[in-house]
Amino acid sequence: MSRRTISHEDGAIYEFAADLEGIETVESGTELTIETRDSLDGAVQSDDDEIETVPEEVNAATGPIAVDGAEPGSVLAVQIEAIRLAEEQGRVITIDGFGLLDGFDEIEAPRTRMTPVESDGDERAGDNGGPIEGTGSEIRFGDLEIPIDPVIGTIGVAPAGESYTTLVPHDHGGNLDTTDVAAGNTVYFPVFQDGAMLAMGDCKAAMADGEMCGTGSEIATEIDVTLEVIDDPETTIERPLIETPGAWKTVASAETLEEACQRANLDAVELLSAAHGFDPTEAYMFSSLVGGLEISQVVDPLVTVRNAIPKAYLPTPF
Repeated sequence: MSRRTISHEDGAIYEFAADLEGIETVESGTELTIETRDSLDGAVQSDDDEIETVPEEVNAATGPIAVDGAEPGSVLAVQIEAIRLAEEQGRVITIDGFGLLDGFDEIEAPRTRMTPVESDGDERAGDNGGPIEGTGSEIRFGDLEIPIDPVIGTIGVAPAGESYTTLVPHDHGGNLDTTDVAAGNTVYFPVFQDGAMLAMGDCKAAMADGEMCGTGSEIATEIDVTLEVIDDPETTIERPLIETPGAWKTVASAETLEEACQRANLDAVELLSAAHGFDPTEAYMFSSLVGGLEISQVVDPLVTVRNAIPKAYLPTPF
């Protein structure tokens, strides 16, 4: 099956809503290349470009993409095969009113630091006019080199009811800012609306768990994905679930870190109960032996965490 390309120029959203209409409709099993723009819509191109406040429209998500056969109760699997950088520099910024250390006297906001992309060898990344591969390269922060490890910051489907801007994470996905949403992994979404209405963007050339200052190295990308609809899944999910080569990771967002951890742990308890026939308390105790809570981000309107269960203890839920 040939790979189709869908660009942010074809359509992009700043809000995940229940009544989204797809800019494209694809079949289950379709291979796509998704072109995204940087989360600040090109407004920052030098260290002198500063963002005073969080824009009303931020984190443009290419789409939405309707998937035939996706309907409430099914699961949409998004296999991420590659993320390529599509410009020669990213940008890290601080914004007044946003970030983990917002309001601290020693932290300056607004401020911008561009992060040039450099490839292996002598040739500057992107000089050939094509996208920059996400592996074997680095970005520069002043004189320091940071390996490129691209992440999709915002990815999700149409929610069940309430609308959420692309700055907000919730059960539909959205602004998850999770380092495991990366090449080589698969993200599973509960489907709330016919067609699922998948959209993604807000990519980073590199980002640490937590996304402390409020951004990673924000950058435009090309993303290769394959979409699969899972009909009548053996185990239902209420929130995103990530499959890495070695683990299944429940993902949950909430107003507080404690509440997000509770939700992620409850989701892990349900998966372990279904897999092993545990009652909820047994699964809870077992999760305390083999699970692992990880912080995704602590700066968005809701915070996001994940709970990692090694595959040795949790077979495929589907």
